[in-house]
Amino acid sequence: MRRRPTVVLGASGLVGQRMQQRLCNHPWFELKAVGGRQENAGKSLEQIPWRLEQLRPTLPSVPIFDLSSDSFIQDMLKLDIEVAFSCLPSDVAERVESELAQAGIAVFSNASFHRGKEGIPLVIPEINAEHSTAFSTTKGPIMCGTNCTLIPMAVPLAALRMFEIQTVHMRSEQALSGAGWQLLFDENANKGVLDSEIPGEAEKVAEEFLHVFGTLDGTTVIPANFELDIECQRVARRDGHQVFVKATFAHPFSLESVLQAFTSHQFPKAAMRCPSAPVHPLHIVEHIDVEHHLWSNGTTFADQPKPSEDLQTGMAIIVGDVKIIDTFTLSFSAYSHNTIRGAAGGTMLLAEQAVVKGHIP
Repeated sequence: MRRRPTVVLGASGLVGQRMQQRLCNHPWFELKAVGGRQENAGKSLEQIPWRLEQLRPTLPSVPIFDLSSDSFIQDMLKLDIEVAFSCLPSDVAERVESELAQAGIAVFSNASFHRGKEGIPLVIPEINAEHSTAFSTTKGPIMCGTNCTLIPMAVPLAALRMFEIQTVHMRSEQALSGAGWQLLFDENANKGVLDSEIPGEAEKVAEEFLHVFGTLDGTTVIPANFELDIECQRVARRDGHQVFVKATFAHPFSLESVLQAFTSHQFPKAAMRCPSAPVHPLHIVEHIDVEHHLWSNGTTFADQPKPSEDLQTGMAIIVGDVKIIDTFTLSFSAYSHNTIRGAAGGTMLLAEQAVVKGHIP
């Protein structure tokens, strides 16, 4: 399969650099350009401080373009860019993503601006892959990944949909990296001296949860109707979002039937062919160990991960501490790598699925 010329929108942020990391050896996409702030335009990637814990991989010598330049779109067309991975702040994404899509460049976005907009799919492959049929409407080819906290909450619950979800309470403990590299390198935050509140996060998670569990009517999504109670907080951990879920269902179950549902849950066939798809979307353990369970490919945990070489590692969601409270109520904990599965890797998986399904040539 050919490698499609690709731009990453984001030179110095954590998610942008995760995307650069994943593109080093990607078999389907080739990094040809990076879009960044005006002060970084013209620099080489080697001149940009590297924020990730792994060593900077051998990145191609590609130019950094000024995202605010009037010539940015034309510059991308001159390079024959076909795919853009957006890792931008919402205010910048509003303009750049739309202009790229209108120019015919397929945009796969980790930014929040276009999430839930009419005609723009907001997709988690294991839950609502069918929503991707709205890709490439009159607004141009844009598809969005969800909030990173939603992933460990929603995917295990999707495995239990046959029991018919009624109510969900979720409390999160979210890593420092979810707020960007500045907090990640803040000495006080790493010591636990930080504001645990995340303004607006609970509301975003709830809205997107109902959206991805909704039904598609043409290009319009009719949201699901569950009773939700969401609490989100920041904790002094580098990476990894953990959620604690209690849910009630309309139909009875046993521990055995719940575990069977978790272990048998799988991607749709199109996603299973993707390089970034883990062996299993859910990795079931008795108890979650946040220190050792961060990097899973669905079957094994990596102590020394190499995400620029192994696209599956860090892409599975860990589920543990499963308890049956009564025949209609259960609780569990789930854990995922927020800048991998919840951001760069999850967005890349959408693009890979679009290739397999023929949404992009």
